[in-house]
Amino acid sequence: MATNQKRTNEKEGSAKSGRKSNSKRKMIIFAVEIIVILAMVAVLYLVMNTTDEGPKVTVLDPENLAIPQEITQAKEEDPENKMRGYMNIALFGVDAETEKQLYKGSRSDSIMIASVNLDTGDIKLVSVYRDTYLNIGTDEYRKCNSAYSFGGAEQAIKMLNMNLDMDITNFVTVGYRGLGEVIDGLGGVYIDVDSEELKHINNYQIGIAEVLKCDYVPVKETGYQLLDGLQATAYCRIRYTSGDDFKRTARQREVIKAIEEQAKKTDLATLTKVFNNSIGDIYTNLNTDDILDLLGNIANYRIVEEGGFPQESMRTVANVGAKGSSVIPLDLESNVVWLHQFLFDDTDYVVTDSVREYGERIASDTAPYINK
Repeated sequence: MATNQKRTNEKEGSAKSGRKSNSKRKMIIFAVEIIVILAMVAVLYLVMNTTDEGPKVTVLDPENLAIPQEITQAKEEDPENKMRGYMNIALFGVDAETEKQLYKGSRSDSIMIASVNLDTGDIKLVSVYRDTYLNIGTDEYRKCNSAYSFGGAEQAIKMLNMNLDMDITNFVTVGYRGLGEVIDGLGGVYIDVDSEELKHINNYQIGIAEVLKCDYVPVKETGYQLLDGLQATAYCRIRYTSGDDFKRTARQREVIKAIEEQAKKTDLATLTKVFNNSIGDIYTNLNTDDILDLLGNIANYRIVEEGGFPQESMRTVANVGAKGSSVIPLDLESNVVWLHQFLFDDTDYVVTDSVREYGERIASDTAPYINK
């Protein structure tokens, strides 16, 4: 593997070795496999029932997930409630190097909500930026990606439900080892690489290749092209361009959509093999009953929209003292209203009193730092 030569040629990436060593422990994970699962649920159902090694399945008590009572009551009593007919799934990508760290003790450096319209098959994706300053589920306020580290999937889901007025009860957590295998198994994905991204993608490949102890193929030109698993994973990790982490989450969603497109063009035998190779790297509470509920409309599942929370016009970034550089929702209430309009087409949503309370605390904690 010509990593030494690459370090010489790729000056951008050798700035710096700190990033490279960091990558060994902080591989940014992307919950890509689950979108393929959502798009091709029948395949996952076959794998779960025909292989000895399946996903690591747990059971969560909805009573521990802090679903706002107002949300539950409205869905039960109002047949016109906009959240009815949706399945909302939390997708966590964690910096886990061991199986144990899939469960707890690692930060969820990728956090997404996949909202599936069960009537139409439409999927909307929202990235919740990992550094967003929120109530992490214990009335402690800090970067939201720490919730998974402290309390695993249960606390991370609780964090999302509390702050966003959501009713999430399902989740999927993935580690990075399966990502490249999924993409390679699908024959790669097509991505448009621009000139800024070209400066960094190979340097990220170097770090990942060292961790995985494998070779890599440099990306040599810009433009729309087929990327292999390592190249696409490196593309997802690019952060040091204009847009910073906001742009990186957009790249993650771009790769998710590219995987969905490839999966829909792939035959059943190949898809079964792909999932057989990657299913052991998934931790979830989805069971066969959940999956069977999705089977009726499988051919029509498609990602139709994607976005990020907090919304661009209603956020800022500031160094919040010991809590570090954070993404701050300037008005949590307005952001939650936007989220419900985006996901559920609810133009009249009114947030819960709890969200107003959390928003006031966030504003109080961050105000001294925003205008420094």
